[in-house]
Amino acid sequence: MKLYELTIKEAHELLKRKEISSQELTRAVLERIHAVDDKVKAYITVADERAMEDARIADKAISEGNISRLTGIPLAIKDLMTTEGLRTTCASKILENFVPPYNATVIGKLKKEHAVIAGKTNMDEFAMGSSTENSGIQITHNPWDLSRIPGGSSGGSAAAVAADMCIASLGSDTGGSIRQPAAHCGIVGLKPTYGRVSRFGLVAYASSLDQIGPMTKDVTDCAMLMNAVAGYDPKDSTSVPKEVPDYTACLKHEGLKGMTIGIPKEYSTAGLDADVSAAVKNAVRKIESLGAECIEISLPHTEYVVAAYYVIAPCEASSNLARYDGVKYGFRDKEKGDLMQMYRSTRSKGFGAEVKRRIIIGTYCLSAGYYDAYYGKASQVRTLIMEDFKNAFEHCDAIASPVTPAPAFRIGENTDDPLTMYLSDIFTLSANMAGIPGISVPCGFSGDGLPIGLQIMGKHFNEEILLTVAYNFEQETDFHKRKPML
Repeated sequence: MKLYELTIKEAHELLKRKEISSQELTRAVLERIHAVDDKVKAYITVADERAMEDARIADKAISEGNISRLTGIPLAIKDLMTTEGLRTTCASKILENFVPPYNATVIGKLKKEHAVIAGKTNMDEFAMGSSTENSGIQITHNPWDLSRIPGGSSGGSAAAVAADMCIASLGSDTGGSIRQPAAHCGIVGLKPTYGRVSRFGLVAYASSLDQIGPMTKDVTDCAMLMNAVAGYDPKDSTSVPKEVPDYTACLKHEGLKGMTIGIPKEYSTAGLDADVSAAVKNAVRKIESLGAECIEISLPHTEYVVAAYYVIAPCEASSNLARYDGVKYGFRDKEKGDLMQMYRSTRSKGFGAEVKRRIIIGTYCLSAGYYDAYYGKASQVRTLIMEDFKNAFEHCDAIASPVTPAPAFRIGENTDDPLTMYLSDIFTLSANMAGIPGISVPCGFSGDGLPIGLQIMGKHFNEEILLTVAYNFEQETDFHKRKPML
């Protein structure tokens, strides 16, 4: 096995026994990036010198007996988490040359463990999209089929993990942006409970929905990375002061006897791809064979999720993105002398089409006379969605569903059809609206050889049950072990 193919757990054991050094591991990952990223385009910034310096510091810590599970491990970071001294663009021309003066809390936690930052990954601009085609920098390709999208908005992070261009990565999830690309790229992706991981230093898209989470090669690595980033942060007013368990403690291959898994009847939609439907049904049967009881449940307000989300998220985006006006930081159109002309021109040139579309939608919905009719009503629907899950969890321990309606589509296939793009998140949006955790784990492949993911959702702050189900399922299958041919 090549060094860049290692998981966090495997690399940690080798580093701990001093059979390899972090510099050797990091060099192997950087060489892999430079060998294949011209085809995949997962990275916006590759931090060669900084990564090797991080590795030297990690090796020194290891030699002194100071080693944690992430010490010396090369990670990729979605390019909307601030990294001190390292460019953070949000894949937007308006922040193309922005270098933050501070670290996001999650980055600070990784630095404390002497993890290595290999670089910053591509994404849909300001996390607005489901395919990473909306990046203002470049389009990322799916390592399993370079003509296909990797999913989004954390498409660069997912593609980097799938193509072994990092050992693991961090993404963010506003409406499925970790789980959906994880499913399309055949990796594991976890959206934690809202408030479980600090959002300080995460450039906001929709503040009440955004959540940072791990994207990894298997469930064990997912638990290990969660251990590092989860926890209360006084710098984030939405962070919850709740004790964080050791997530690796729930990784026991003991079956699922006594557990009840809910299958939402509303998720068996007419538009569900046959390959996805078959793979998810097979996964459910596998879960049943592990001892769990699978029952049908109802989430009756599912039909309103997409409409409510695409009011709430653009409204919050309209407010959050008002700060990018060319005055304090980022791009400024210096050709315009008049202040209002400079504002208008800077935002017109700096933002991409999808970002402008969502800003306009949000601004309209928040305007006088429309706030109650749109944002107010969508917020009421959100409450009903939360009640749906609360009622469902009275009958089951976790919920299983598809992650996406179909496998990864071809690049450019849906570019001119925003509604089809929005509907691709139909199975993932609810978890963000309700604030509950959700995980995507590989569960099969389409007839074209494209990965398919199984989604497991649980109660607030019960990531352990997701990891338990996902781990036991993973131990009985080999989907996570298969690699794209690059």
